[in-house]
Amino acid sequence: MEETKRLRWAILGAGGIAHQMAAAFRAAGRTPDAVGNRTYEKAAAFARQYGIKKVYRDCRQMFTDPEIDIIYLATPHNTHIACLEQALSQGKHVLCEKAITLNSDELERAVRLARAHHVVLAEAMTIYHMPLYRVLRQKMAGLGRVNLIQVSFGSFKEYDMSNRFFNPALAGGALLDIGVYALSLARLFLQSNPNQVSSFVQKAPTGVDESAAVAMVNREGQMVSATISLHSKQPKRAVISCEKGYIEIMDYPRADQAVIVDAATGQRETVRAGLTADALLYELNDMEAAVRGEGDMLLPLTVDVMALMSNLRREWGVVYPEERT
Repeated sequence: MEETKRLRWAILGAGGIAHQMAAAFRAAGRTPDAVGNRTYEKAAAFARQYGIKKVYRDCRQMFTDPEIDIIYLATPHNTHIACLEQALSQGKHVLCEKAITLNSDELERAVRLARAHHVVLAEAMTIYHMPLYRVLRQKMAGLGRVNLIQVSFGSFKEYDMSNRFFNPALAGGALLDIGVYALSLARLFLQSNPNQVSSFVQKAPTGVDESAAVAMVNREGQMVSATISLHSKQPKRAVISCEKGYIEIMDYPRADQAVIVDAATGQRETVRAGLTADALLYELNDMEAAVRGEGDMLLPLTVDVMALMSNLRREWGVVYPEERT
């Protein structure tokens, strides 16, 4: 039997989420093949920590490196499109951290390139790859039609207008940072993307979105209520209400358990699948399966969510410097 070719990975970026991905490789008994970062010294330190053999002096070298198959892109949102265009045009598969781009126009450009060069483009959206959500989607048939989804995500960040959370020059704001999780979870359980959206927004002193409440409905009449904030703590909680019961999920981006409540009897069933600690490992494995033609990274859902976020920011008047040119 022919041995499956080992896919070779490079990590672009050396921040917190890049460390988590490198740890996921280590948990799988593997090591990324290369790393690059805007600052060489930081990339070199990262490589020493994880035993990575190749460090690029110029991180752009990974885009043309014939010894790399997949790039994990873990740089700030506003750098994604430039990196995506360079990587995809060189035939590299890319797993890109959320938010995958700043807006739908950028994402459309990236999708066209991926199709033209026959490579996989995917957002590193843990919700689409945690085993729990796959199990819950299978169980939906017994609960009847989804009618309403309520989702919240809020953290309290001290006002520091120079950090990425509130800085427009770093594509700050609640929507691209945490709202993407809320909308991605909702979209996963909806029949189609919402086509009617109403919202309220509270802006930080820098002009980016600090908190928002969003109500949406799609053509099937399924409704979504979402609240997000970077300056007010909320539980990471989702409730999916169906005809015959509801599903409650806590800590939902990387959840490994949920509760299903029967509407008639009140009986509660706890559903467990996967492990929170392995969230990025599931992304890694699913990406490799997709590259081999054995899986799906749900890019159409990413496109739908980006459309929602682009329209919301347009309505709010939240525009980043890159979008003014």
